[in-house]
Amino acid sequence: MRAFAELLDRLSLTASRNAKLTLVRDYLRDTPDPDRGWALAALTGELSFQAAKPAFIRKAVEERMDPQLFRWSYDYVGDLAETVALVWPARPGANREPELSEVVDALRGATRAEVQRLIEGWLDALGATGRWALLKLMTGGLRVGLSARLAKQATAALGGVPVAEVEELWHALHPPYEDLFAWLEGRSEKPSSDNPGRFRPAMLAQAIDEAVDFARLDPADYAAEWKWDGIRVQAVNEGGVRRLYTRTGDDISATFPDVVGALDQEGVIDGELLVLREGKVASFADLQQRLNRKTVEAKTMAAFPAGIRAYDLLSEGSEDTRTLPFAERRRRLEGFVAREASPRIDLSPVQPFETWAEIAALRAAPPAGDPQIAEGLMLKRWDSVYEAGRPKGPWFKWKRDPFLIDAVLMYAQRGHGKRSSFYSDYTFGVWTTSDSGDDGGKRVLTPVGKAYFGFTDEELKQIDKFVRDHTIERFGPVRSVRAEPHAGLVFEVAFEGLQRSTRHKSGVAMRFPRISRIRWDKPPGEADALTTLERMLDRMEGR
Repeated sequence: MRAFAELLDRLSLTASRNAKLTLVRDYLRDTPDPDRGWALAALTGELSFQAAKPAFIRKAVEERMDPQLFRWSYDYVGDLAETVALVWPARPGANREPELSEVVDALRGATRAEVQRLIEGWLDALGATGRWALLKLMTGGLRVGLSARLAKQATAALGGVPVAEVEELWHALHPPYEDLFAWLEGRSEKPSSDNPGRFRPAMLAQAIDEAVDFARLDPADYAAEWKWDGIRVQAVNEGGVRRLYTRTGDDISATFPDVVGALDQEGVIDGELLVLREGKVASFADLQQRLNRKTVEAKTMAAFPAGIRAYDLLSEGSEDTRTLPFAERRRRLEGFVAREASPRIDLSPVQPFETWAEIAALRAAPPAGDPQIAEGLMLKRWDSVYEAGRPKGPWFKWKRDPFLIDAVLMYAQRGHGKRSSFYSDYTFGVWTTSDSGDDGGKRVLTPVGKAYFGFTDEELKQIDKFVRDHTIERFGPVRSVRAEPHAGLVFEVAFEGLQRSTRHKSGVAMRFPRISRIRWDKPPGEADALTTLERMLDRMEGR
């Protein structure tokens, strides 16, 4: 357990991507089976414990110390595992530190009644870092700045193989992955990837540099299509197994049984998961009503009918089509979608163009309707094969310029992990006219979004100081900040789109808001009004 705790601790304090890769690779090289396999499962999100709940952890610590003191400590630190690791009053005479595999084996077989006793014994035996790692493992909230794909890349580096080979095997493997490590270390043959319903590693695009790339590229070599505002998915119907994966290989079939049920032909489609009503794309807010659910009710499926707008064909029948040029895959995809004849699966249309200026004009001023629900354009070489990862040259993404408004900081809340001591989560608003009570006709702020990134560490310290110096009210962990026409802090906020929302008092919801600039120079009274956002929304909807 100590080596795993040290790995998590170093990962949480390491910013460099390459350094994280090296840390994980070296851990996997130096740690024996099965501990390294369980660690890999934890880092990739493949390990969970049904009986281990945060409530048991809180109950255990509140029996060892004053409950109110613990709550104050938790409120200040902002992270359950870190708080308990620091305040836990250990008892002398505890057993030896457990190995990672011992913890996993015990938790996998433990009943809820046994979990609290196990937690207390392990916390007594471990030091502060070990306690923190144990609790992160139990709750599944590692949050050490390492994606599942980066962990798989470090695993691949152990054997000097491309990460795509590990990704294609992944869904045929099971923790603690002893057959995977045996192959990577040259002790056995490569595990079989012939697993019906498996995930194929996704091909990704490079961001285009207009000033450089357009001068060296021939527009005749490229197809253009809209980059739809949903989530990238892979729909698989293979050997009687039907699956729906995200682009990172997460299986979301149970959340979208209506989409999976529409897969009649044997093959693998790469496309965008959207809410489709009579062939029209709904906003991302509608899709969010279906995401991150373990089960979905028939009523929800009817209200938010999901479907796939197809981009590519990775397999047709038993034939792997990824080595064919895009032009041929596209021709086959058109026939495949036509044969499916399903309202839940349609084709992403190719946008004809002859010059870069022509396609730039389309991107800047898309026609009303569906393209307003697009994030930008994709450019794909007609002769490109489908290769995993992000190769340079074949595919480019050309996202639309973000929308910008000036908004006023209204509320702030402390962050988590490394930001737990700073007010780093911000709610901002724009001006509108009050129509209630004594304030009728007065300019007031209405919240329109939240953001917690887009600023440097130095700027975070400056904003945090502003919040503390200008707090006017507290609501638990939230601070209300002075925000008046002549006193407050203005953010320039960038966002990808807007949609109407009955859940928000303002009536609008932002897509991917983030802090673009801090306007220390601008008085809050000069920030934007709600009418500005409403006009933007009208233009997006083609009104």
